[in-house]
Amino acid sequence: MATESLDLFATDNAGQPDFVVGTVSAVFFASNDSFYKVMLVKVSETSLDWHEDEIVVTGNFADVKDDVTYRFTGKRVEHPKYGVQFQADNYQNETPTSRSGVIAYLSGDDFPGLGKKTAEKIVDVLGTNAIEEILNDSAVLAPLGLSPKVTATLVSQLQTNNGMEQIIIGLNGYGFGSSLAAAIYNRYQEKTLDVIHENPYQLAEDITGVSFKRADQIATQLGYAADRPERLQAGLLQTLTDLSVANGDTYTTAKPLLNQALSLLENSRNVRLEPTKLADQLLELAKQQKVVGDDQRIYLKALYDAEWQVAEHLQRLLQADTHQATFSDEAVAKQLRIVEKQADIVYDDSQTAALTAALQAKIMLLTGGPGTGKTTIIRGLVNLYARLHEVSLDINEYKDKPFPILLAAPTGRAAKRMSESTGLPASTIHRLLGLTGRETDLDAATTKDLEGGLLIIDEVSMVDVYLMKTLLRAVPVGMQVILVGDKDQLPSVGPGQVFHDLLASDQLAKIQLDTIYRQGDGSSIIPLAHAIKAGKLPADFTQNHADRSFIACHANQVESVIDQIVAKAHAKGFSASDIQVLAPMYRGSAGIDRLNVVLQNILNPKKTARQKEVTFRNQQFRIGDKVLHLVNSPENNVFNGDIGTITGIDLASDKNSKVKSDQLTIAFEQTEVTYARNDWIRLTLAYCMSIHKAQGSEFKLVILPMVSQYNRMLQRNLLYTAVTRAADMLILLGEPQAFETCVTNLSVNRHTTLTTRIQTVLDPDKTATVSSKSVDDAQPQPVAVAAPVAVADTSAPTTDHDAATATAQDYQLTPALVQARQIDPMIGMQGITPQQFMPSL
Repeated sequence: MATESLDLFATDNAGQPDFVVGTVSAVFFASNDSFYKVMLVKVSETSLDWHEDEIVVTGNFADVKDDVTYRFTGKRVEHPKYGVQFQADNYQNETPTSRSGVIAYLSGDDFPGLGKKTAEKIVDVLGTNAIEEILNDSAVLAPLGLSPKVTATLVSQLQTNNGMEQIIIGLNGYGFGSSLAAAIYNRYQEKTLDVIHENPYQLAEDITGVSFKRADQIATQLGYAADRPERLQAGLLQTLTDLSVANGDTYTTAKPLLNQALSLLENSRNVRLEPTKLADQLLELAKQQKVVGDDQRIYLKALYDAEWQVAEHLQRLLQADTHQATFSDEAVAKQLRIVEKQADIVYDDSQTAALTAALQAKIMLLTGGPGTGKTTIIRGLVNLYARLHEVSLDINEYKDKPFPILLAAPTGRAAKRMSESTGLPASTIHRLLGLTGRETDLDAATTKDLEGGLLIIDEVSMVDVYLMKTLLRAVPVGMQVILVGDKDQLPSVGPGQVFHDLLASDQLAKIQLDTIYRQGDGSSIIPLAHAIKAGKLPADFTQNHADRSFIACHANQVESVIDQIVAKAHAKGFSASDIQVLAPMYRGSAGIDRLNVVLQNILNPKKTARQKEVTFRNQQFRIGDKVLHLVNSPENNVFNGDIGTITGIDLASDKNSKVKSDQLTIAFEQTEVTYARNDWIRLTLAYCMSIHKAQGSEFKLVILPMVSQYNRMLQRNLLYTAVTRAADMLILLGEPQAFETCVTNLSVNRHTTLTTRIQTVLDPDKTATVSSKSVDDAQPQPVAVAAPVAVADTSAPTTDHDAATATAQDYQLTPALVQARQIDPMIGMQGITPQQFMPSL
């Protein structure tokens, strides 16, 4: 297979790939989580104009041996710091090919018990390609009459010496980088190449980062027909995933799915396909339970299950027969007065009602805008719970037992704010559950079972349906759950609009805080935020206030205006951590990428030519730079959205350097972490950041540009979320019409059915309506797909829904089956074809 793939590699003018043949003298660097290595190779033969004994070779390699000769194919590159290197696209073990060479190899020290005579016998029967024959199918050894022990040793050692190498060589040949190659090998192990040959589209389904188009390129190389069923199914699954990612929906309908999938499949190969074949494969995916059809809606199975499981876990927690402590109104009032005195605060009637209700509820939703006292309620609830349950809030008293109150939020910065306001430990939801944040399948991920009496989650609007399902799964019966958030902020990046849908459910207790308590402090930011939420800009929007100002400018002026504002603020003593520029988009003259360069040159300029600086993905990193962490890394106590400062740069090229790869040391609020170069993908400059990434954080001074260049992003909840990130000062700049567009563009609710699922599970007698954009009745899209079946969560108790599922094959029409949604959508439709529903196909 490696030979088949050589045409992918860089070649010289003669059409042949450059090569280096030699043995490995030293391994300078070997990645812990991929196959990437930097090695010094002693050269015995090469096509390069190279006259030295050794050369540095980089690429993806299995475990290399220092006594084995390898042939590396690729190209010579000039590294700006490390000089000339050979960048290997692939390699192969130069196993012997002559009769005497193969015999000498098989009778060597690597194969104990296999003497020269036996080796000669193997070569006489299998020829000089005996090694390849045995690796392809060990059954070829059967006619030789070797003992089982010798056969086992021979096969095992050949696989050890060559098996993994052949897999990595094959993955290199298909052009996979180090991280993807490692992910693919870790998933399929020794079956990797078999899986790719049998169905390359399996990669797109199983491996995060392998797109349909990438799998399709491999399939083309392997000769897969454009209308092969596996290809059509992969295109449908990719499209369904793309639609959920792009729109945040948990389902779609047939027309957009089929049209977009057809476009993807045809454009990828520049072919024409029969639409009816695509519709047939949608039905096949339903039979395989990879998609689910329910009414006119089509779901990825995982999203369909996630909505049901959220509803069923809510039912488990709400309807469990537990001996929850109850307190009289007098007892609550007495302890509340003590809490007020200790906090030097007097709760008004609405706050008292909120605290009392939250204390008594099994599950409570708490929502409100900025300044309405959500933090005050959380702090009061923690102290009131502790007093009524007679538990200590001293963490040191709980070394060998669980702390009774759990606090968490989606991001590290939001968790830190919870901790600061309550004086108690708080963590990210991922860390609370023992997740790394890199799980591609939360269903399969092992999570902690939570212990304690009270769980409070803040910033719930940021939680998607997958994470909410996983969180609720870990909550034990008897634990009180308080979910806090601002329903008007941006929804989660992932699919669903969980907090919105929970609040829309009549079956869950909820409190909405409307009184603005922080308005009396002279703030003009909070009234602005509430005006935006109401869909209007205040009359004084463009007027300057003590804590808010507006500067009119066009898109091409944004860079210059921000340059001047930040330079003046910096001269007045504002640090990089005080100032945060927020923008909706990355590209363009007013985009995040460009503004980060401008801001870096103001807040952390390169002062001398000798000042250390490293370049990575078109960004320069310097000591003192403000950087944003892009993923969850619980092993380092650093999470998505955390902001840190570069405190050290160690270059492998430095004189007397003790590191083998360039390193950045970054100080976060809670820890200091050293990153090797292959981990820098987790970082980006943070002088300017996206509004989505800023959610859950607050900054002393926020600078917010809004221009028509951001047109497709101009929505009310985006502007509202950005404005509410400003704790003390807010500078708005750009085009007044762009801000006006934001407040008039009410974000369209996502296509979800979580509210309906909750109502069905908790109150099945009440007729439900879909909690989403209405399905277009004028464009009916009947899709013949398998009956909707929710996979029961093994960690949850059996529910009525599960019981109905178990009898789904009973097609006798009964009220119970209708109520449980278990009637096959194809009932009474035998013999009807998809094109009868969709003549346009």
